[in-house]
Amino acid sequence: MPDGRACCSPAGSALFNASAIKDMTSIQEYAIQTSVSGRYLLQLPSNSVPAPLLIGFHGYGQTAEDEIALLKAIPGSARWLCCSIEALHPVYTPRGETGASWMTSRAREQRITENVNYVDAVIKRIRESASVGDRLCFHGFSQGCGMACRAALLGSYRACGLMLLGGDIPPELSVNGGVDRVHLARGNEDRFYSPEKYEHDCARFRDAGLPFTATLFRGEHGANDEYYDSAGAFLATV
Repeated sequence: MPDGRACCSPAGSALFNASAIKDMTSIQEYAIQTSVSGRYLLQLPSNSVPAPLLIGFHGYGQTAEDEIALLKAIPGSARWLCCSIEALHPVYTPRGETGASWMTSRAREQRITENVNYVDAVIKRIRESASVGDRLCFHGFSQGCGMACRAALLGSYRACGLMLLGGDIPPELSVNGGVDRVHLARGNEDRFYSPEKYEHDCARFRDAGLPFTATLFRGEHGANDEYYDSAGAFLATV
């Protein structure tokens, strides 16, 4: 098909229906490493001195452009070198638009390792090619929150700040150490990041003794002026 989607037989066809395969014992699964190009955007800081680095991760079905726009809207971010990293896996949204996804539950551990290595490689390249200082902060929105947490807690570069908007902390991650302080935010009408998950995440930071700012603003699943003001105040402390 011209739009790049796979062409296949009808859903009921035994040829392409995995559930029709009764005996799976003779089927073996393998994984092979290959080269895939990643994409990221940079917004240069307003001055030429070594700048702190602010790295953002977009939500499901979004692109690097969506996240860089969010980062630029945070007060004070003009003094940072802002980087928006796009997920490696393209998807079509329900509206038929193209976007990207960080991962699904399939081959989860492998995808986590690949994504963390991907982010490390971007940071390494930026540090080699741009004038940046030691301060590093990660920002995530929605599905990108999980990626921001993994970059901060599993990656090679220590973060002084972690900002999470509308998404929870991966349950398997330990929040002890690895980051200096956290900004956690939720719109009070967010249908995807529930009040229960928000309170649970607050409790996790509190129990770990990790300094954090919790912001419950009037809004839905996304950023607004109230969020930006709170995020800007946090960024100033980092």
